[in-house]
Amino acid sequence: MDMNLLPKDSNTAVNFVEKCMAWQKKLAPCIGFLPDQVSLGELAAFISYAQAFPNGFLALIDTYDVSRSGLANFCTVAVALSELGYRALGIRLDSGDLSYLSQIVRDTFRKVAQTFDLPWFEHLTIVASNDINEDTIHSLNQQGHEINSFGIGTHLVTCQKQPALGCVFKLVEVNGKARIKLSEDVEKVTIPGKKFAYRLFGHDGNALVDLMQKPCEDPPKVGTRVLCRHPFQESKRAYVIPADVQCLHREYWKNGQVQETLPPLNDLRNKAISSIKSLRQDHKRALNPTPYKVSLSADLYTFMHNLWLENAPIGELS
Repeated sequence: MDMNLLPKDSNTAVNFVEKCMAWQKKLAPCIGFLPDQVSLGELAAFISYAQAFPNGFLALIDTYDVSRSGLANFCTVAVALSELGYRALGIRLDSGDLSYLSQIVRDTFRKVAQTFDLPWFEHLTIVASNDINEDTIHSLNQQGHEINSFGIGTHLVTCQKQPALGCVFKLVEVNGKARIKLSEDVEKVTIPGKKFAYRLFGHDGNALVDLMQKPCEDPPKVGTRVLCRHPFQESKRAYVIPADVQCLHREYWKNGQVQETLPPLNDLRNKAISSIKSLRQDHKRALNPTPYKVSLSADLYTFMHNLWLENAPIGELS
């Protein structure tokens, strides 16, 4: 095992193992561990890892015992790296009570930061993994935690709650003529014809409703009352006076040609985050969220239901 490491701003190698062992003695009374109880194999692995990646040291600390070994060994190596001009990145937890352990880790980082005047140390990254899914994150948020990043693997590739994504193509117009699909299940009835969609916002900046209109209709205007109708339930309707209006329809592809340059992935991500922030909290809660409303203009509602009646067969009683 090579025991040396070059400091960040020097070409003279330093015995890194000796540095680590010296810091182990200083840290033991500060964060409360027994040097003869930590795993020496784990410490050796951390030292080798830090020598190979001094600028990218992020260690898995639950191989043996987080509080008695892994955390102490990480701090030992991380502070030794700091003396040579490097900054560790943080730790990863892959088992146990993630909420509790993350708080123990953060408290330890704060002690080291205050005791040895290393203010950056308390802000080291804490990563959590171990079969993380949506429910796990909601639970951790309710309990309270100090985790900065979640490592999601299995449940990112395969959604546990909906392992298959059903996609169905619904034809709504042929050669400029509107078409409607009828069904015994109302939710499967399509809204016919070409449509433009607008998002209407309230004075508090929250999205109130999405409104679909026929292309020939004038777009909704800020400060002007507009009637929004439920697509299927006649009695459900409301007037909305929007404080802001956002057109949701953009044409990127037409007649085999790209019409606009596609935005970069990061811009799409930021747009998605901004859109989610505009929704009220009751729309976003994990348990029994309030459905977000999508409405039709009065003209589109009348057109849809007239076409529905035209295409629905008439029964005969005898």
